[in-house]
Amino acid sequence: MVNCALMTLVLLGAPLVAHAEKIAVVDMGAVFEQLPQREQISQSLKKEFGDRVADVQKMQEEMRSLMEKQQRDGALMNDAQKTELVRKMESLKSEYQLKGKALDEDHRRRQGEEQNKLLVKVQKAINTIAEKDQYDLVLQRGRGAVIYVKPNADISGKVVEALSKGK
Repeated sequence: MVNCALMTLVLLGAPLVAHAEKIAVVDMGAVFEQLPQREQISQSLKKEFGDRVADVQKMQEEMRSLMEKQQRDGALMNDAQKTELVRKMESLKSEYQLKGKALDEDHRRRQGEEQNKLLVKVQKAINTIAEKDQYDLVLQRGRGAVIYVKPNADISGKVVEALSKGK
């Protein structure tokens, strides 16, 4: 009876084994690290935000200069001069914080937009490779999802190559 049940299970499972899925893995972190477009995006963002970064750095330098003046000349200043210097420093600090925060938020938003555009291209490249090589399933490597994969099942290099060629 037990042998009959085991034999039935083996026979039922045989078709499942015969139709094995073709699976590939992509290491998205490695793909993004190796993409030449990443450097182009970085240069584009530096150019786009360069003036604002320079403005914030200038303010930071001016604050440092005022602090040095306060330390150096503070003992020689009268109360009105001290008060004026402190107010100027506080005003500059507030403006610096406001501009710095806005710059950081805008830069992060634009970087996210550019990364999303690149992600769409990466996804299209993965889809093209998966269809061409007839993969049934493509998994993302990392975050504990895939512990081991044969090197020939990792298509990360193919994705980078396809995107480097401009496909």
